[in-house]
Amino acid sequence: MDNNKFDVTVIGSGPGGFAAAIRCAQLGLKTAIIEKNKAFGGTCLNIGCIPSKALLDSSEMYLAAKSKMLLHGVSIDQNDVRLDLGAMMARKEKIVSKMTDGVKMLLASYKVETFEGKGRLKNSRTISVEKPDGSAIEIESGKIILATGSVPAALPMLPFDGDKIVDSTGALSFKSVPGKLAIIGAGAIGLEIGSIWKRLGSDVVIIEMMDQILPHSESSAAARLAMILIKQGLEIRVSTTLMSYEIKDGSVVLTVSGKNGAPEIVTCDRVLVAAGRRPFTEGLGLSEAGVEYDAKSGRIEVGNNFETGVPGIFAIGDIIRGPMLAHKAQEEGSAAAEFISGKFPEVNYDTIPSIVYTWPEYASVGKSEDDLAKAGRKYKTGKSQFGANGRAMAGDNTEGFVKIISDPDNDMLLGAQIIGPGASELIAEISMVLNYKGTCEDIAGTVHAHPTLSEVTREAAMDVLGRSIHSLPKRLEIRRGEL
Repeated sequence: MDNNKFDVTVIGSGPGGFAAAIRCAQLGLKTAIIEKNKAFGGTCLNIGCIPSKALLDSSEMYLAAKSKMLLHGVSIDQNDVRLDLGAMMARKEKIVSKMTDGVKMLLASYKVETFEGKGRLKNSRTISVEKPDGSAIEIESGKIILATGSVPAALPMLPFDGDKIVDSTGALSFKSVPGKLAIIGAGAIGLEIGSIWKRLGSDVVIIEMMDQILPHSESSAAARLAMILIKQGLEIRVSTTLMSYEIKDGSVVLTVSGKNGAPEIVTCDRVLVAAGRRPFTEGLGLSEAGVEYDAKSGRIEVGNNFETGVPGIFAIGDIIRGPMLAHKAQEEGSAAAEFISGKFPEVNYDTIPSIVYTWPEYASVGKSEDDLAKAGRKYKTGKSQFGANGRAMAGDNTEGFVKIISDPDNDMLLGAQIIGPGASELIAEISMVLNYKGTCEDIAGTVHAHPTLSEVTREAAMDVLGRSIHSLPKRLEIRRGEL
C-alpha cells in the first residue's frame, strides 16, 4: 500500500494539472497524477488549443497558395492548388501526439507517478481510481489537487449528434469540407474554427445572440475585428437567436430570429455549437468529499490559496473562478503547488492576456475602455496602426492596431488591445509591464528593434505621451483640411 501513498495527487493532466504535478515534484513532494484518457495533456493539447492552431496555420498556408502568393511575385496556377484534407489532419494529429508524449516524458523525468483511469474522491485523503479494464485501486494522498478542466456546453434545443451537430472536437476532425457550416456562438472558438473552414472553402455563417462578436471583449475592438472577418468572407449575424432546428433531406434547417424579430431560415450541412464551456466535475465525488460548488455555474469554491472548504483538497483551472484559459490554469497549478509547500505565490488575474487566433489575431490584457467608462474612471489612450509599420508592410499584414490605455495622473499602464499580425506574441510585453505596475514611459523609453512588429507597441505607448513618430500629430489631423 505504501506504493500508493503520496504527498500530493493531481486529478487531471491538462496544462494546469501537469504544471501542478511537476512543480510539486520540483519542490520535493512525492507526487502522482491521474488521467482518465490514454493521452495526457487534457483538452488543450488533445482537442483544443494545439490541434486548432495547427489547422489555423495549415489553412492559412492553403489560402496563401490560393490567393496571396502572386502579390509576392510567386506565380502559382491557382486552379492546380489542391487541398489534401487527410494530410492536413494527419499533420495535426502528429503535432498532438508529439505534445502529449512530451507531457508524459516530462512527468516521468520528475518521477511523477502516473495513473490512467477515472479518479473519484472517497474522502479528503483517499482517491479511488477506476482503470480502463474496470478494476479499481485506491490512492492515499496528503493533499489533492483537482484539475479536471471543462467540456463544451450543450444547447438543450440543439443537442450534439456527433455528425450534423457537433462540438469543437468534432469540428476539428471533419473528414470533408462542409459546403455550408453554421456556427452558434461568436466567441473565440467559433471565430477560430469558422476561419479554418472558410479558408478551406466552406460557406460559413456565425450566429451570435449578443449584439457583438466576442461578447466579453471591448466593443470597439470587437467591431473592428468583425469588419475584418466579414471582409474575409465570413457571414456574421449578431443579435440573432436560435429558435428551432430540424434535419431535412440531409441538411440542418435552423430557424433564427434577428433584430426585427421575424423568423429566418438558415440551411446548412453541419452545425458547430460553440456556445461556451462548462466545468467538468461529473463523477468526481465532490458531494461525498464535502467539496462545495456553485450549482448554477458548476464551479468549485476556493480561497486565495486555491484550497476548497475541505482542508487538503485544492482546485484549479476551468473548474474554479476566472477565464477558462490554459495559461491561467497553468499559473494556478504552479501556485497551488507552492502554497502546499508553504510558499506564498500570487496569481495576478489582471495581467492574464486573452487571445483569439483569427488572422489577424486579437489580444487583450488588463482593463478595456468599456471597463473604465463603466467604472467612471479617467483614462488616456494611445494608438498605432500596423498600416504604418515597415515590417507589417513587408509581410503584407497591415490590418489592425495596438491601443494602450493609461492613467492620466501617473502614466501607469491600465490595459491594452491589439488586433494585428503576431498579436499573441506582442501582448506579452504589455502583460509584463502591467504585472510590475509599469508605465507607458517604460515601453516608450525601451528601444525596440527595427524593422519589427513590436515597434507598433512602442508607437502606441509614445502616442499616449503625445510623441508618436510615425503618425500625424493630433492637432495636424484636426486642421488638415485647412492646409
